[in-house]
Amino acid sequence: MPRSHASEGDVIEAMLTSDARSIAVAFESRRRPRRRPAGPAHRPASAPAPASGPSARDEATHELDLACVLVINAVEAAASLGRFVDDRGIDPEGALVFACLLHVAGHTAAADFWWQFAAGGGSRTAAYCLHLSHRRKGEFRDAAFWRAQAAHDPQERPRPASRADGRRLLLSDSARHELLVQWHRGLTPHLPAALESVINRLAVDSDDEDFGEVPQPDPGLVERLSRDV
Repeated sequence: MPRSHASEGDVIEAMLTSDARSIAVAFESRRRPRRRPAGPAHRPASAPAPASGPSARDEATHELDLACVLVINAVEAAASLGRFVDDRGIDPEGALVFACLLHVAGHTAAADFWWQFAAGGGSRTAAYCLHLSHRRKGEFRDAAFWRAQAAHDPQERPRPASRADGRRLLLSDSARHELLVQWHRGLTPHLPAALESVINRLAVDSDDEDFGEVPQPDPGLVERLSRDV
């Protein structure tokens, strides 16, 4: 008998491949309702009403967590973050990766700062993360603004991963896998303690009026993330 739901392993394996089509297929299968046995056409009067579904805020939180996990797990994440923190200039893709790291390390306000920075540089993905971030806080007008920015004609052009990019992932396989497992089980994804410590030790440039303390990336961050696992 064919399965009506994808297994947890199927979904996670699809995510780890960073294959958008595989992810979409896995989640479409997971969302299909299970086939129910034939029964009375009408619900008995004594039956409890079905539980309400997740709120818009809950859905936005869940989707934002997934977006961050996929950005961090992408094959180009290490190279993008490396370009962002070196002396050659600022990279919107790297700022996006850094913001997602801050989000899963619990620095949610600082993540908004760097998503805004990346979106200003043309990252539609960062703009969509801001849409989700505002939506999960119930700030629907701001969420609509950033959703419109994410739908704009793109300025960013995906940078094809080079062979050098493909040799190194930002986090270890076990850390990447664990983030996905946590998300799939409905938990808030979080970094291992050693990696959170790396993020928490970053210098804070200033206490921003809107975003509070905003950690700053520094050279060597990629090395420390790949080492402290």
